[in-house]
Amino acid sequence: MDMMSVMANGKGLKGVIGVPGDKSISHRAVMFGSIAHGKTVIDGFLPGEDCLSTIECFRQLGVKIEQENDHVEIFGKGIKGLQEPNEILNVGNSGTTCRLLLGMLANTPFFSCVVGDDSIAKRPMQRVTEPLKVMGAIIDGREQGCYTPLSIRGGNLKGINYVSPVASAQVKSAVLLAGLQAEGTTTLTEPMLSRDHTERMLRAFGCHLVADGLTVSLEGKQELQATHIEVPGDLSSAAFFLVAGAIVPNSHITIKKVCINPTRTGILDVLKEMGAEMTISNTKTHVSEPYADIHIKTSSLTGIEISGETIPRLIDEIPIIALAATQAKGTTIIKDAGELKVKETNRIDMVVNELVKLGADIEATEDGMVIQGTTNLRGNFVDSHGDHRIGMMLAIASCIVNGETSIDNSESVNVSFPSFFDQLEQLKH
Repeated sequence: MDMMSVMANGKGLKGVIGVPGDKSISHRAVMFGSIAHGKTVIDGFLPGEDCLSTIECFRQLGVKIEQENDHVEIFGKGIKGLQEPNEILNVGNSGTTCRLLLGMLANTPFFSCVVGDDSIAKRPMQRVTEPLKVMGAIIDGREQGCYTPLSIRGGNLKGINYVSPVASAQVKSAVLLAGLQAEGTTTLTEPMLSRDHTERMLRAFGCHLVADGLTVSLEGKQELQATHIEVPGDLSSAAFFLVAGAIVPNSHITIKKVCINPTRTGILDVLKEMGAEMTISNTKTHVSEPYADIHIKTSSLTGIEISGETIPRLIDEIPIIALAATQAKGTTIIKDAGELKVKETNRIDMVVNELVKLGADIEATEDGMVIQGTTNLRGNFVDSHGDHRIGMMLAIASCIVNGETSIDNSESVNVSFPSFFDQLEQLKH
């Protein structure tokens, strides 16, 4: 366990930075390349612990993968080229690896066992295993396949018409990946639109699918073909510096080549509504994923209500939005965010508990939180609880507190942003 001590420098945060490649896109690029035919090249890959878990799982499934920093080469043989693993597949702390991997393994006629760390063991997998069982996969595990460890034997799948009870890109992706080799058509409808990285990337790998509003469908027996993926910067990682730029006095920050996929830009909409002085420029697109440069400076923020269809577009950014709300005039209310309870931690409780230690006026509700601003925060001992997004949020909070903040389990940031503390120090000089 690492303890990191951080203090405000009083000079603001200034500079131009880049953030690591998008985590969601990096995961999918490795997975789809592994079941495609031919050599897939990935540039801008996120070499964080979660994505490295994905690489290791597919190596155990017999895929040759060469990785050096953010450059990856995958030598795919199609989904039928996957081999029965000799050992248990360990997804580490990655829920994306676990759930999407199950969708792919549902297509394989061999036996696999999937396990993760203590956090993964508490996260609900029934939302994925239930539709996969209906399609014909044989899955078992704790509480009838609700929790890891999970065993799976796949093959002989039938397409289904599935109405998902949750707006989850992981559920959608697992069902679509299972449908790739199923008999007939697989259709999924969700209650609100979740991230669409899977749909965009499947098309880039040559898959034909139809997306219509909240429904997406594809025909089975489709083969993917290798391609080149250039991964843009992760907006979820950029969010920490965007909020820092808005709330730390005397700050001007530019973040280069950040993914601005419309299903992910809830954080930008919220910051604009709160009054952030932010501009977006140099918009471009690569393999159907748009990206741009984002500039932000110290702003006068106002509290707002965040709820409904906006929530799936910023679910991972709520910890840092909560910090922004402590510096906004008035009240900020976050609702419809019950999904936070089944992330790496119960993020509702953890965000509230840790910000209270710093002096924030914040209360947890059943599906969100209520934050009163403007609050003068004070230094204290805090804990990421092994959650990378809470760890980074606390580090940004340390830039505006009075006194010193010591963050326990600070190494958790390596899951998605290994260079985070280095980037933060760079902006202080």
